[in-house]
Parts: sequence; C-alpha cells; structure tokens
Amino acid sequence: MIENFSGRKIAVLGFGLEGKDLCDYLLRQKARVTVFDEKKSFKNDEDYLKFQKKGIVFNLGPEVFKNGLNNFDIIFRSPGFHYLSPIIVEAQKKGAIISSVAKLFFNLCSGKIIGVTGTKGKGTTSTLIYKILKNAGKKVFLAGNVGLPMLSLLPRIDEDTWVILELSSFQLQDLDKSPYIAVVLFITQDHLDHHFSREEYIGSKANIVKYQNKDNFAVLNADDLVSSSFASLTKAQIFYYSRQKKINGVYVKDNDIYLFKDKLGLASELQILGQHNWDNVCAASTAAFLAGADLRAIKKTIFNFRGLEHRLEFVRNFKAVTFYNDSFSTTPETTIAAINSFKKPIILIAGGSEKGSDYKLLGQKIANSSVKTLILIGLTAEKIKKAVLVADFRNKIIFRPSGKMEEIVNLAFKEAKTGDVILLSPACASFGLFENYKQRGIQFKENVKAL
Repeated sequence: MIENFSGRKIAVLGFGLEGKDLCDYLLRQKARVTVFDEKKSFKNDEDYLKFQKKGIVFNLGPEVFKNGLNNFDIIFRSPGFHYLSPIIVEAQKKGAIISSVAKLFFNLCSGKIIGVTGTKGKGTTSTLIYKILKNAGKKVFLAGNVGLPMLSLLPRIDEDTWVILELSSFQLQDLDKSPYIAVVLFITQDHLDHHFSREEYIGSKANIVKYQNKDNFAVLNADDLVSSSFASLTKAQIFYYSRQKKINGVYVKDNDIYLFKDKLGLASELQILGQHNWDNVCAASTAAFLAGADLRAIKKTIFNFRGLEHRLEFVRNFKAVTFYNDSFSTTPETTIAAINSFKKPIILIAGGSEKGSDYKLLGQKIANSSVKTLILIGLTAEKIKKAVLVADFRNKIIFRPSGKMEEIVNLAFKEAKTGDVILLSPACASFGLFENYKQRGIQFKENVKAL
C-alpha cells in the first residue's frame, strides 16, 4: 500500500473524471504530478487551467507515449489503459509502482464498500442500492462511474458509511482487494477491443470476489452460469437472486417478488421496463437487505424508481408513436433485452463502432421479434445486416442513411404507424458518429422532441 505521496514523481494517465479526481487528491498530498493524455488540447477546460496554475505538468497529443514513461515513482492508469499494456509493463520493469484510482480508494476507504459489476445493469443496480439505503436512513454515497468522484469523498467517510461503487472490468483488472458486499450481475462478452480474450475479461470481473473473507457477502445471479460460478472463487457468504426460481435471496415467482419469505410486490408494477430490470431490482434488494435496509425502504424504492437516463428511457409519445432512448445499450445482449421489453411493432435504430461483438444472436432475435423496420448506422451496420439476413429477417432494412441524428429520427418516424415503438438501442459503442453514448442519446432525445 502506498502511504506517502509527498515529493513523489507521479504520472497520471488520462485526464477524464477519474484523472481530475486523482489530480485534486495528489495536489493535497504535495506530489509532483505529470498528466499524460492523447487528446491534443484541453485549453477550454477549467480544470486543466486550474491544475496548470497549481504546477501540474501536461503532456498531450497522439504521440505522447512515443518515448515511454520514464523516471516516475508511481503511475496511475485510468480505466482506458490496460494494466498489461506494453507501455505500463515496461514502466513497471523499470521500477515504477502501477496503481489506479479504484486501488487507491479501496486502500484508503474507512467505510464499507458495496461493489457492483456485470456486463450491463451496473449503473441501475448501484443507483437502486444507494436509494434503498438512503431511504433506510443509512449514511451512504454513490461513487465512481455513476456517482461522485471517489477520492473526493474520503474526508466525509467514516466506519459507519456505506459506499456504493459501480466497478467495470477496467477498474477491476488489477484490483487486489474486494468489497464488503460484491454484487455480480450477468456476464457476457464485452470490451473485447480492450481485453485480450473473453477469459481475461471474466478474470478481471472475478477480482470483485477473489479477495473477500468469511465476514463478507457475495450476491450472485443464479440464472447466469458465469456469475454463479464465482461462488467457488470467494470465501464470502453466498446469496443469490433470480427472476426464474426460488433461491436464498430475492427472486421472482409467478410475477411476485420475494425477499426470502416476504412478498415485496408484483414485478409487473415496477416502473422500469423489461424483465432484465427484474434482475437489477432483485440484486439491489438483496445487497441492500444485507447492508441492513428494512422491507419498507426496499419496497418504497424499487416501486418508485423510474430508471436512469439513456437506459430504456421513455422520451415522448407523439402522434400515437412512442419513443425510447436506450443509447447506453452497447452490446448485442442489452439490445436483445430491450427488444424483449416490447410487444408492439418496433422501428429499431442500431449500429455504431466496433467492440468485437458477435451479432449472431441479435440477428436471430431481430428476425423473430416485432421489429418491423431496422435502421442500421455506423461501422457495424454491415455485420448486423449480415446477421439478420442469415437469420431470415424479411422486413425493411434502411442501411446507413446518414450520420446525422436528425435524419435518422425523421426516417424512423416516417416508418411508424399508430401504436408503434421507435427504439434507439444500438448494440454498439458510439464512436465515429458520436463522442459517446450520452451525446448519442441526447441528440436522439432533442430531435424526437423537435418533431
């Protein structure tokens, strides 16, 4: 564990939210900080100007790592830098300590951490746990990817504090501590453009339970082979959740949600759409119960929760056509879940940048669903088109109409009839056409509201 940063030469890789949080922390520790980022300029970024004035050195541009990382005591990688990337491995050989914001937070946090991972659903589940514990009167923070910057919270955390962390595979891949309560949602392949293999991706996720002890808890998905297999990797007490069968935890049976023997209510009365969200509700309820939440707080929260932005988000009903923004869907599996959430005819907008996904099952789902028109955009349009044609999709395909969301939305609306659903659920990352999934979703909503 790194205890003293004063006077140490430290490299921070990446100037995103985590990088900025880290710079703030390291300045307070009187460290000598250099930021590396492949972006050419941050001249209009207030944080960049603030940190420059405080003595942080910035190395920017696409060639920033050309000469490696030399003469640093500690290197903090952001989630975008694989801990086994050549530049980091070489720096480690030269004596540098490699760390991350997640590792640092786990070392310094005096409260109890509830960590949530999985391929999708992390943000929804983490937010639900936070809201339940808040309603139960606990001192709790939601931090990391869907909450406040982790390190900024350290002065406000004590031993009675609960901290909910959404943990991606990028953050978990070199973690050497596990949370007090680990929640593992369904795991399928994702980010194979970053990870070396599916096995390495799953191995990264497994770190969330690997270092637990007998006083900790692991909340696993009984319906998912990968998640449930983590039971053999942990010393923690195991609890399960399921939307298919009765288990030791929270489960759905005949549309009723149970917490052990107590009935919480009807799954069909949840305000968030889709059976995949039953998983998130069951996982969150189990974790919150283990953290001391009462039934009243659990019931109140799960049945009033309307979901997160860009996650199967209702946008508008216009001229009897309903629009949903599911821009956060960046894998085929999450788009399949979105399609399963509707029985009405769907005009589906899909496609984007490459992540190494297999679209075979998505093609089969689209071909055997209520999708009446498929609008394909981005680099992956060709792959998805091939997958749906192989699956014998016989309805209309509009292929790469434009990179402009205004035209895409107008085309979709022209295809719609009374009672139809227009669904943006790309199954792919956003890069190439959009800066990120948030910008993609915001543009979709703005153009829908402008109709």
